[in-house]
Amino acid sequence: MSLSTNLTATGDISTAHSELIGFYVNSTTSGTIVLKSGGSSGDALGGTITPAVCFHTFPANGVNGLHATIGGTLNVTFFYRKLV
Repeated sequence: MSLSTNLTATGDISTAHSELIGFYVNSTTSGTIVLKSGGSSGDALGGTITPAVCFHTFPANGVNGLHATIGGTLNVTFFYRKLV
């Protein structure tokens, strides 16, 4: 079963061990995303993403959670599965 989290500012996608499926950008004005495994001080899962409005596949594992640092103006919904 997949879960979703909508963010418009920096925050946690999930605080549990999770698998990111991807994300849908609802709206953006020069928005950026940096995804991290393990919370705000965790390891980056790549570089800075400047996404367009659409669905983006981004399979990744977040040990002890997934976190998104958001810059600019961005409304994004993340889709993930909890791994227990």
